Amino acid sequence: MSHMGKAWIVAASVGAVEALKDQGFCRWNYTMRSIHQHARSSLSRVRDEKAKQSEESLRTVMYLSCWGPN
Repeated sequence: MSHMGKAWIVAASVGAVEALKDQGFCRWNYTMRSIHQHARSSLSRVRDEKAKQSEESLRTVMYLSCWGPN
């Protein structure tokens, strides 16, 4: 392939990348990353709440086994 042909391919590739940027392709990447991060933090909160509930249940069982009616 001639040098002129390679230059046209490079120019077309750069133009395509710039066009994708203009159409918001990069913004979609940010949006998807943001949604993923939000989902991970929500899952972490649910896990923490479940751990607290489990700990409270264990604490109740321990209390009742020590001080409850025999």
